[in-house]
Parts: sequence; C-alpha cells; structure tokens
Amino acid sequence: MKKIGLFLFNILLLAMTASAQFAQPVKTAVEMKQVGDNEIEVVMRATIDAGWHIYGNGFPDNGPTQASVHVEKKEGATPKGSLKISGKADRHYDDMFGQEVVSYEGSVTMSQRFTLAGGRYTVAGYFEFGACNDESCIPPQTVDFEYSGEAPDKKAKEAAPDKTQPVADQPALPADKVAEDATVADSVAPAEAQDSVAAVAAANADGDLWTPVIDEIKAFGEGEAAEATNASLWAIFLMGVVGGLLALLTPCVWPIIPMTVSFFLKRNKDSQGKAVREAVTYGISIVIIYVLLGTLVSAIFGPSALNALSTNAVFNLFFCALLVVFAASFMGAFEITLPSSWSNSVDAKAEKTTGLLSIFLMAFTLALVSFSCTGPIIGFLLVEVATTGDWLAPTIGMLGFAIALALPFTLFAMFPTWLKKAPRSGGWMNRIKVTLGFIELAFALKFFSVADMAYGWRLLDREVFIVLWVMLFALLGLYLLGFYRFAHDDEEEEGIGVTRFFVAMVSLAFALYMVPGLWGAPLKAVSAFTPPMNTQDFKLGSEEVRAQYFDYEQGMAAARAAGKPALLDFTGYGCVNCRKMEAAVWTDPEVAKILMNDYVLITLYVDEKAALPEPLERDGKRLRTVGDKWSYLQASKFGANTQPFYVPVDATGHPLAAPYSYNEDVPAYVEWLKKGLK
Repeated sequence: MKKIGLFLFNILLLAMTASAQFAQPVKTAVEMKQVGDNEIEVVMRATIDAGWHIYGNGFPDNGPTQASVHVEKKEGATPKGSLKISGKADRHYDDMFGQEVVSYEGSVTMSQRFTLAGGRYTVAGYFEFGACNDESCIPPQTVDFEYSGEAPDKKAKEAAPDKTQPVADQPALPADKVAEDATVADSVAPAEAQDSVAAVAAANADGDLWTPVIDEIKAFGEGEAAEATNASLWAIFLMGVVGGLLALLTPCVWPIIPMTVSFFLKRNKDSQGKAVREAVTYGISIVIIYVLLGTLVSAIFGPSALNALSTNAVFNLFFCALLVVFAASFMGAFEITLPSSWSNSVDAKAEKTTGLLSIFLMAFTLALVSFSCTGPIIGFLLVEVATTGDWLAPTIGMLGFAIALALPFTLFAMFPTWLKKAPRSGGWMNRIKVTLGFIELAFALKFFSVADMAYGWRLLDREVFIVLWVMLFALLGLYLLGFYRFAHDDEEEEGIGVTRFFVAMVSLAFALYMVPGLWGAPLKAVSAFTPPMNTQDFKLGSEEVRAQYFDYEQGMAAARAAGKPALLDFTGYGCVNCRKMEAAVWTDPEVAKILMNDYVLITLYVDEKAALPEPLERDGKRLRTVGDKWSYLQASKFGANTQPFYVPVDATGHPLAAPYSYNEDVPAYVEWLKKGLK
C-alpha cells in the first residue's frame, strides 16, 4: 500500500504545483496565412524555455494535456483535416504520468487549415497545450485566434491578398517548417448563455457601468471586510487546533508520545532542565515544520489562485476524490504511507548529528512516520483553508494544527508523572479514525456539490445532499453504538464508554435534525455546506430571499427604471460563507424587507460555467463564461476577488457605502443596508 500513498502524495503535489503562478515558460505568436484562393491556415508558433517541453498528441487521454485546436466560430469556413504539429518529436515513457507521451522542446509549430466557401468568413477559437519540466507542470495554456475577411467566389478564381496578422502583444517568432505529425478533433463551444445584449445597450446609455471605482471604495474605508477577515483567520486557527488534537489521538501519534518523552528523560537523566529544554525544542521544531508546509501552499498558489480554487469545479472534483480516498484509508481499506526509506534516512541522519539539528530531524521523522494518520487530516485542513481565498489561511491553519500536536510532547516532558494518568493505546483510537472517515465522506459531498452547481448537472440537489448526510451520520451513530464493525476493528469489548455514547447520541441527533430539511426547513446550522434552497424541488415553506436579477447590466437598467439603488452580491456556488449569510442573515425579516423592497438585488456567480453568447476581450483577457465576466467585473471595478462581497451602488454604478463581507451580525448588516440607502 506504500505505492498508493506515494502516488496520492505525488498527485497532490502535482495539483498544487499546477496552480502556481509561474513566469510563462512558453512564448507564443499566432498568424493567419492565405495558402490558396479559398484556403487559409491559422498557425501558432511557440518557443519553449530550456528545461521545459510541451506535449503533442496521439497518446492515451489519462496523461498530460494534449495539443489541440478548438474552433468556436466558423462562418463561411470549414476545418480542413486535423491539427498539424511540426518540430522535433520525442516519444518516450514519462515517469511523472506513468505512460508513453509525445513532447517537443525548443520550438514547435501548430497549424489548422480551413476551406473557405466564398464571400465573408470568420474563424475563431484557440490552441491548447500542456507544458511541464522535470519537476512540475503549469496549467493548460490557451492561445486565442480570430480572423475574418472575404474570400473570392470559387467560380471566379480571383486571387486573394495575404492576410498574415500577428496577434497583438505577442512577439513574432521564427517560423518552423510545418509538417503533418498528429491529429486532434475540433471542439464546439457550449450552448449560449443568458442573453443580455439589449440590457447592455440600455444600461450603458448614460455611462460606462464598468468604470473602476476602486478609489471611491477606499474612501469609504475597509468597513466590515477587515473585521470579517480577522474573525475568519481566528476560525481557521481554531480549526487547525481541532485538527491537531484529532491527529494527536490517532494510533500513529499517541503511542509515540511516551516513547519520545522517555527518550529525552533518559538522554538527560542527570538534568531534568535539559530534558525539558530539548522537549520544548522538539515541540517548536514540529511547529516550524508544519507552518512551513502552510507557508509553502500560500507561496505556490498566491492569493488570486487560492480564491479561484474555491470556485473552480475541476479542483473541487479533485478534492472530492481526494477526501473519498482519505475516508477509505481511515476506514481500513488501505493505508496511506510515505516511503519508509524517507523516514529511515532522516532518522539515520538524526542519530549522526547532535544539538538542535538532531532534535529537528527527530521532529521531521515524526512528521513522516505519522503521515498515514496525519496526512488525511492535513489534506482536509489545507483543502478547506486554501479555498477561503486568504493567502494567510494555510499558514494560520497549520500553526494551530502544529501547536495542538506539539504541546503534549512538551507538557509530558515538563511533568513526566502525567504519563501515568494518560489513556493507554487501544481500540478507541481506531474508532476515532473511522469517525474521521465518515466526516471526510460528508465533506467530499460538499466539494462535489460545488462542481455540480457550477456546471448545472443537478445530480446533487439539496434534498439528495441532505439524504446522504442523514445516512452518513446515522450510520456513524450506529457504528459508535456497536451495531456493526469494520474488518480491521478490534473485537468488541464489553459495554460502551460514556464518551462514546454521547458522541453517538450527538451524531444520531444531528441526523434527525437534518430530516426536516427534506421538506424545505432552512437548517441554518448546515446551510454553509448544503446546496442552496433553489435547487430543492419540494418545499412546504421557504424563508429564502432570492435576487431579482442575475445579470449586472439588466439589474442596473431595472434599478434605474425603478429609481432604486442596487445591491451587488458577488457570490459563488462553492462559497461556504455566502450560504451562511443567505441562511443566517438574509432570512431575518427586517433584512429581507429591505432587500426586497428598497434595493434591486443583483446576484453574480463568479464560478458560473455557462458560456457567453460571444467571448469578451477585456484588458487583453478573453472572457468565455458568465463567471469569467462577473469575476473580472469584481476585480476591475471594485478591486476585490473574494466572496461574499456585497456593495450598494447607485444607478450609474458608483458605491454608496463600504463593501460588506462575511459577518453574521444581523443588526450590523441592517445598519449597513440603511447606510447605503441614506
């Protein structure tokens, strides 16, 4: 099972590295060439930095991103043949992906030909490819193209001028010889999204609603956003502490405590003070190791990518699968471990060194040896805090985790007599692991729900989600009461402990609490995790407050017509705190009255995957989906990229008060809404 652990560890590192904001190692240029009276060729030329390579195609799909061309518009033109790739192809076995691939280094040319019908034509789309070096990969890269012109009538056989047009802002690169090498299929753009063309014209009649107002926002001060951030970081720290305490009680960590403390005491039997100092140093080393891990996650992702993760459907699906694997490991299906050679090597170095370095290496050995128990908890914690969008969150979360994990080693060294009173290892630790497995399964459903809503699959509507959670927590309660056992559980001892009984009672009570949600009960305690109420088909009653508009321009036009201010609600399907605000604050009668009567409420989902009728070009960035459009609006106009983000604006799009972020203080929210009205 060690191979499974290593595989999952590498996949996790790969996914993290793939989101890093590297300087682009591949530089591209695109041009269109007239190759015949009624034939054109769109050519992308790429130069690749030393040590990097991009992948071709013609190998199994379960590997890296293959080179492809996606045609989004083809009016008066038909693709001829398939993608042509030229360059020095290297077909080899790639250890990173575990399969044979085709790659190119130095430079490469990709081209796609089109046959013209005659008359006006337009071709648009993008090339896509993946790039890696020997250690990491960058996200799939896209290079857009769009060309139009007029082709001669085929019967007239008139000569056509050369339409070579390098893409703006991209350097022209030396041409390579174009040769046939591989094939790729066209892809057609998804169905058109909501039509807002008429509303755009009407809304922009009096001015540009997209004009940045960042300076005006700053003039109001930070408002509630700063307080919400501080409160959120404290919550993340406490989440880390809870995770550390749970990891402490697992069979990979708890038995190590008396062994380690005894080692320090025997090593310094003539000096109790020195033993305590070394134990304190050991604890500090544990904190440093895990805090460095959190800092590394922040450094790799960066604040923008961290926020994007919370609403990225692909990453949410990946996290869902990861948590399912962790849950199966905790339930005894297999054990996730790092290669034993790693811990043996570090342990051997610890024995050969002295002083602070030897103690630090001992702490590092603990981190490696206990990975089978701490890994799933750390993975879950980093997934949760990374998707908050705050670059400090992973570091703060790991700080809480490490303090809770390291503190017992120090305390038992200072007060060794406490060891005699500490609980002994036993089957209770295995039950803790299984309980954590159930909890991770429950959270895996939450991540799948984000992707489900973003893509509109409707596979996990609110009532389906609640049914699954009711089953999971009911089964957990029955497990703790001894109604069934897993294969790796110890033989059941006589009787059930009081603590175990109370935990089982809480689990069963929680399952019963969620049952009314099947008929539309708001379930405010879990509203942050369940899909929104509008995904539920059957409701006996609803306290739900819904936006009148989900399009910025349409909503602003309606606000101007009604003579009301607008409240912009930047949210996301994967935004936990957004669901909390909607369930705990918007359902308040006074808040609901103000939102529905005094404002025009406009909700904008930054992770909406529906395609725009036509891609938009903004500041050199191509916006293809509705979510792209609203995410760009929030960043460019208001200088923010986190959700929830509420801002009241007048009919011309200028802010009326400071933005409001996550804060479940209902009176404060009412006061803020009234401030905007004044």
